[in-house]
Amino acid sequence: MYVCICKGITEQQIRSSVAQGASTMRDLYRQLEVGSQCGKCVCTARQVLSSSQIECPSYDATAVA
Repeated sequence: MYVCICKGITEQQIRSSVAQGASTMRDLYRQLEVGSQCGKCVCTARQVLSSSQIECPSYDATAVA
């Protein structure tokens, strides 16, 4: 599913970024430029980020907190 139409960013790309270490929207912005145009994707991108962090076996929530 496309999350950011302006930049053509998919849910899978966000999940891949999380698997590679992205843990905040700022990380996604730097890596994928999510939310850099109209900003309508930010809410959905944040939801995908959160769900990906929960599902990612290598993600350690205590390391971020």
